[in-house]
Amino acid sequence: APMEPHTAVAHFEGDKLTVWASTQTPFGLQRALTRDLGMSSENVHVIAPFLGGGFGGKINFDQAIQVVKIAKIAGKPVQLAWTRADEFFYDTHRPAAAVKIKSGLDGSGKIVMWDYGIYGMGGRGAQLFYDIPHNRITIYQRHHLVKTGPWRAPDNNTNSFARESHIDLMAARAGIDPLDFRLRNIKDEKFQRVLKAGADKFGWTPAKKFPSGRGCGMACGFDVGVPVVLFAEVEVNESSGAIQVKRVVCAQDLGLVINPQGIALQTEGCITMGLGYALTEEINFTGGRIHDENFDTYELPGFSWVPEIEMVLIDADDQPSKGGGEPAIICMGGVLVNAVYDATGARLTQIPMTPERVRKALAERA
Repeated sequence: APMEPHTAVAHFEGDKLTVWASTQTPFGLQRALTRDLGMSSENVHVIAPFLGGGFGGKINFDQAIQVVKIAKIAGKPVQLAWTRADEFFYDTHRPAAAVKIKSGLDGSGKIVMWDYGIYGMGGRGAQLFYDIPHNRITIYQRHHLVKTGPWRAPDNNTNSFARESHIDLMAARAGIDPLDFRLRNIKDEKFQRVLKAGADKFGWTPAKKFPSGRGCGMACGFDVGVPVVLFAEVEVNESSGAIQVKRVVCAQDLGLVINPQGIALQTEGCITMGLGYALTEEINFTGGRIHDENFDTYELPGFSWVPEIEMVLIDADDQPSKGGGEPAIICMGGVLVNAVYDATGARLTQIPMTPERVRKALAERA
């Protein structure tokens, strides 16, 4: 839900067309227009001005196709801008999904069996970086009632939430500290280095005690070749169900870092955006009808939500550079649900973790 809505301007001049469009895929738009209009690519000029937020949602360019058709009929330059209600109705949404996991441990705390089923979305982020000899990952495709599409680190947010929630459950069942449990079950030395560096920065210690209603958690992820680990401290108001994130530490191995300031900003953006999908952002619909029309019912993170954010970049100058625009966001659901459990003893199994769902989980805890 970027602040800038989908917008475009189309102008025909003789046999030439110029389109200014808010899109992440200008060349894809050019190909679509040349195909639909029967024009040569030399005569279709697409200009993509500075984007007012995209995050995957502006890979699609329906508004540009619409405005070109209108401009062709009108014979005049035309601008089209979707209203916020149009955004919620026409745009794509992150696919809803359910994940079912069966697992097994041996006596030493090693994971020996992993049966992972995804219902309703893809498998990005489901690939194992834990060392499990007997494993199966199955994707069950389902049709959705509303349009779905890319959302920053598609699928990996949900898969990481499910996997890391379950990993913490297994650690608790084995009676092993969550950090030690992960170190036992991840052999990759680079990943272990990220885990240890993040834990040192956060000050993770087994059985660390916080005041009532406060707790900490951790979660691991892997995206576009980047191992990433998040640690978080939260405070939960058990009366209201509100979650306040106090501190987040992000450790990742991005290879050779070319622009440290850019990586810092991307990481802060990922963590802030991750607060939304983890805590509040949810589409309400009945059948195929979406009820949300603006940000009064679709709550986005505000500046007052942003916690203290610290970053650890692993020194890997001998490795090629990797993208830092998405990895940090994938663990936000997992790290916060684990921290909430540590703070309250209530295990949530659905995101976003709205106050209503938190209160329900608190009432149902053993």
